[in-house]
Amino acid sequence: MDGAWFTFSLEDFSYAFLSVLLEGIPFILLGTLVSGLIDQFLPSRLMVRFLPRNAFLGICASAFLGVIFPMCECGIVPVIRRLIGKSLPVSHAIAYMLAAPILSPLVAISTHAAFRGQGAMEFTALRLGLGFFVAVLVGLSVYHLPIGAVLKRRVLESLAFSPEIGSGGHPRMARRLVAAMETGVKDFLNVMVYFVVGVGVASVFSTAVNQEVILPLAMNTWLAVGSMMLLAAALSLCSTSDAFIAATFVAFPGVAKLAFLVFGPMMDLKLIFIYSSVFTKRFVAGLAVGLFVLIGLICVRLAVLGL
Repeated sequence: MDGAWFTFSLEDFSYAFLSVLLEGIPFILLGTLVSGLIDQFLPSRLMVRFLPRNAFLGICASAFLGVIFPMCECGIVPVIRRLIGKSLPVSHAIAYMLAAPILSPLVAISTHAAFRGQGAMEFTALRLGLGFFVAVLVGLSVYHLPIGAVLKRRVLESLAFSPEIGSGGHPRMARRLVAAMETGVKDFLNVMVYFVVGVGVASVFSTAVNQEVILPLAMNTWLAVGSMMLLAAALSLCSTSDAFIAATFVAFPGVAKLAFLVFGPMMDLKLIFIYSSVFTKRFVAGLAVGLFVLIGLICVRLAVLGL
């Protein structure tokens, strides 16, 4: 390949790969441990009982749970898999999955700090508001899909044969904790396979491709928004730190940086592989394209409105 725009360095790749890998592993570990505790200690239908029965209000409430139960995008998939197993509707789970990494109080604080001097308060509010809005729209769309079109067959089979808590008596606390850890370890190993592959692909892009190639795109709003979303997908940053990267692209309009900060936590290269551990390939592909188009159109429209 032409060295002007593609130069591979094993040292740079190793550094980027290990940086993202070590940054993401704690969150995946936390998510899988939480998933194990949910599997053993959360009574079936408990969340459904407290969520509004109305589909729209239930999806909105599920998306808002990200404020109360924030999760990094790296570790959220095992959690929602367990929540679905506890009778949380798939549409509600996906709304929470997409919103939680953005609505986190820590993400709000980091975004405000990163954009200090660039309209930090307005930008933070736009990021959280747009993240919530998109998550709800996607949840409502998934609500009308058959579950077999969303979840992989083996996931459906595992949910169908998941034993109810309390069946066969009430096991002791120690036995439940051991079972929770076993479930967490199983989920951790399952997700890590996809995570490592995704991080490897993202690291090649971030170290081998000359980032200056995308700078001329900043002059056109459509191209700026699209290129920043593609960059967010390729870099696969954590939602708690991506704002500091986005703020450095001063040549790009604010709406392009907003698209970067909303699309990235919902869909990037590592997430494509992680999502594939639970969702069908067709659904993951449709989700990626749908999010890209939806967020892009909204951000371009915001540019037309002068935001």
